[in-house]
Amino acid sequence: MISITFKNVRLIDPLHAVDITTDLVIREGIIQPLGSPFTQHVVEATGLIAAPGFWDTHVHFRDPGNPIAETRATGAAAAAAAGFTHVVTMPNTSPAGDSIAWLDAQRHDAALPVSILPSACITQGRRGEALADLKTLAEHGASCFTDDGSYVASDALMRAAMIEAKALNRTIFDHAVVPTLAKDGVIRDCPAARTLDLPLFPAEAEIEAVRRDIALCRETGCRLVIQHISTAGAVALIRAAQAEHLPVTAEASPHHLALAAEEIPGDAPNWRMNPPLGNREDVRAIRAAVLDNTLQLFATDHAPHTAESKARGFRHAPFGVIGLETAIGVTYKVMVLEENMPVEQWIRRWTLGPADVLGLPPPHLAAGHIADLVLIDTYTPWKVDAQRFHSLSRNTPFDGWTLPARAVLTIAQGKLAYNAVS
Repeated sequence: MISITFKNVRLIDPLHAVDITTDLVIREGIIQPLGSPFTQHVVEATGLIAAPGFWDTHVHFRDPGNPIAETRATGAAAAAAAGFTHVVTMPNTSPAGDSIAWLDAQRHDAALPVSILPSACITQGRRGEALADLKTLAEHGASCFTDDGSYVASDALMRAAMIEAKALNRTIFDHAVVPTLAKDGVIRDCPAARTLDLPLFPAEAEIEAVRRDIALCRETGCRLVIQHISTAGAVALIRAAQAEHLPVTAEASPHHLALAAEEIPGDAPNWRMNPPLGNREDVRAIRAAVLDNTLQLFATDHAPHTAESKARGFRHAPFGVIGLETAIGVTYKVMVLEENMPVEQWIRRWTLGPADVLGLPPPHLAAGHIADLVLIDTYTPWKVDAQRFHSLSRNTPFDGWTLPARAVLTIAQGKLAYNAVS
């Protein structure tokens, strides 16, 4: 357990509406009351922000099944270096995450620097044919249910899943893409699509899935999160559903906030993700929905792939980009600096929003509680160099970007998880 003092730090705790410059003392892993005596280890933190540790509801650690792209150990190291203390791992591994053994392997690794809150499959093997044993999975630590990477096409099956998830006080996260509409599409209409003659992935594939999911949410009352939203049409549907007081929101991923299909630089497979990048009007709609709290949380959809698999070009490379180690910098750039989002609200989307949709206690920095926090530098620009990432994979569209913010220290469960300060 760490004992450390951050001198002259800007302490932002959204849960308690705290935004002050103070001396933050942590002793034996526990946050001390303001004015407590300093510890022996003192860090001058003028200009830095101390916030509750960030949560990411959507990461792929490829473990088991594809450890050459990412393992739990390397994924957790990347998360800690990025300022995250809690991550929700997706169940589209091999084998899929529909068993007690899978959940136990995800949760019970004391060597990891961050807490894993594993999701579990909605359907057996993610095949969309029969429900997984949701009750048993919830009893053994499933934080939520998703078939991420696949859409549960059967209305009856999704309805049954929502009814059971609501009874278990769990949230359904849905990869809202109708396969019969998406077909073999890989990109939205844009100059790169036309130049490379790539098959188009229509916005309707997402919009119609979201429409169906909202109808089932209305019918069942189950908490629903649409994963990695990418279209203005889907945003409008969610905003209307919230006006009905339905328990639905969506994840805003850094790449869908920062990048538009019109900006894809030719045959660039590290710009290929599922759902694909929206057009500029979609980006504007997603940013506006984050600002007005229609979208209550950010999530990276950290999706590692090997350099070999991504070298196949845009048409044939797998979908997905990594996002943990650029998450703070990208979202701070686009939402705080470009859209004038208050810093407290930006932090809220990485902390209270994720915890709320999972139905878990909110993270905070109150005295007497174990320290889960991130120290953020918003004054020192840094250049993204994917070769220096803690992740095993390098498939980021942000390589070479200069970003305005990053985590410099992470404390998770009272222990030092990452440190780039003296």
